[in-house]
Amino acid sequence: MRVSQFFLSTLREAPADAEIVSHKLMLRAGLIRRLAGGIYTWMPIGLRIVRKVEAIVREEMDRAGAIELSMPVVQPAELWQESGRWEKYGPELLRFKDRHQRDFLMQPTSEEVVTDLARAELRSYKQLPVHFYQIQTKFRDERRPRFGIMRGREFTMKDGYSFHADHADLQREYGNMYDTYTRIFERLGLKFRAVAADTGSIGGTGSHEFHVLADSGEDAIAYCPQSGYAANVELAEAMAPAAARAAPAAVMRKVPTPGMTRCEDVAVLLVAPLALTVKAIAVMHEAEFILLLVRGDHSLNEIKTQKLPGMDPFRFATDAEVELHLGCKPGYIGPVGARAQIKVIADREVAAMSDFICGANEEGFHLAGVNFGRDLPGPALVADIRNVVAGDASPDGKGPLELCRGIEVGHIFQLRTKYSEAMKAVFLDESGKSRAFEMGCYGIGVTRIVGAAIEQNHDARGIVFPQPIAPFQLALVPIGYKKSAQVRETCDKLYGELTAAGIEVLFDDRDERPGVMFADMELIGIPHRVVVGERGLKEGKLEYQGRCDPASTPVAMGELLAFVKARICGQ
Repeated sequence: MRVSQFFLSTLREAPADAEIVSHKLMLRAGLIRRLAGGIYTWMPIGLRIVRKVEAIVREEMDRAGAIELSMPVVQPAELWQESGRWEKYGPELLRFKDRHQRDFLMQPTSEEVVTDLARAELRSYKQLPVHFYQIQTKFRDERRPRFGIMRGREFTMKDGYSFHADHADLQREYGNMYDTYTRIFERLGLKFRAVAADTGSIGGTGSHEFHVLADSGEDAIAYCPQSGYAANVELAEAMAPAAARAAPAAVMRKVPTPGMTRCEDVAVLLVAPLALTVKAIAVMHEAEFILLLVRGDHSLNEIKTQKLPGMDPFRFATDAEVELHLGCKPGYIGPVGARAQIKVIADREVAAMSDFICGANEEGFHLAGVNFGRDLPGPALVADIRNVVAGDASPDGKGPLELCRGIEVGHIFQLRTKYSEAMKAVFLDESGKSRAFEMGCYGIGVTRIVGAAIEQNHDARGIVFPQPIAPFQLALVPIGYKKSAQVRETCDKLYGELTAAGIEVLFDDRDERPGVMFADMELIGIPHRVVVGERGLKEGKLEYQGRCDPASTPVAMGELLAFVKARICGQ
């Protein structure tokens, strides 16, 4: 492709509202242009990258036996009312009425539509299993769209849905998709990790997320280097301490802590380890006031907590509710002396602590030397309610956990019968009995992959795309194309030869300074570059440079095609 026949629109500086690296570089490189908050136009060069991602996803899905279709972006409310998600999904669901005042929505996902299709088309076990997928526009009305296409409102997603006669066959397909997703991300040239995850608003009984590893990732991942264990921190289990709780060794005493509402400050004042403090978190479940106890150096895991019996849903108590139930302002609250009807739920670590420090339920005071059984009753419930930290024991017992950051780009679910039962989607089994479909759901954020790839692969000069998804494989940059007949003839011939050999070339035939052309080709992340200039031609040489090479390599003109092919195939 000649730049003169293409559309290349780069910027020297990113707009001020661009927050993360991928957002800045996508705008500077001309991959996207903002239309509204969280809504972007994909420019020609950006669309080439998206299409390459789609092609790899489509090839692997087809190879895995899935069948492509296309479902409507606009969906009727009745289906979502059947599944119960019309009320539950929340404000991210963009709802509207048509001219007849009927309720519709813009699809964020398509479980309801595909289940409706299955109940109309799949009547017998003989038609199972079947796996439908689509690569389609989605819309989620994010309250605060940010980070460009990483947290946008409109995006492209591959969503697939499988239907099975029994759970065993669903598990087989789930494993098939796990392997398929692994191949997809390997082919995309990305460093990634598959982790056990929460099912979230989609529902079901089991799921895995696929994360592109990047320091800027929104998700924390816990993994064990000594084993294959990996899980989103939301789900990773914090194991109970191996040692039993020690006997009390200190007398409980009240200590003044004026103005100190944080465990960190209290620990410094009392010259005590932060791990000896306990923070009490007041929450409400319906009308019930509950105290959650977590070690001072740990953080509450809200997803784990919500899964406890009698805690779905819960919310944090207001200051007024805290004062009503404990007679004290937040920052100084604790479990000692709390009324008997106040339920106390302790994290496993807290339940094993002795001689700990906590709030005294009196403004400006904390208690030290506190012990369960002596100074207060044991908690009503002991459970894993915290986020794991680096160094915690891996749940598989193979070693300590480490943490890294990731960007979620894929998610697979075992939905089981969540939607088929709600929507009465059934088939006849071998005995003629009516049964609900077992279902699986499998998503990949196609456009999000582009942003994640940039977050993982960039340098001071711009994007460093993995070759499989780079917009072009090679940049052909002439020096003096408009001024030198020799340069022009050589470039035109070389462009024809490279293109005929199946190499995707972006030929920069603009009348620009070499520095401008080099900067643009590096900014947009083309993996290979060939420079043609009069000086080199006098010696019969061209200059080759890989995107990450520290310097250029002179290559004889007659050897260039073989050289470039070897470099491209070697990546």
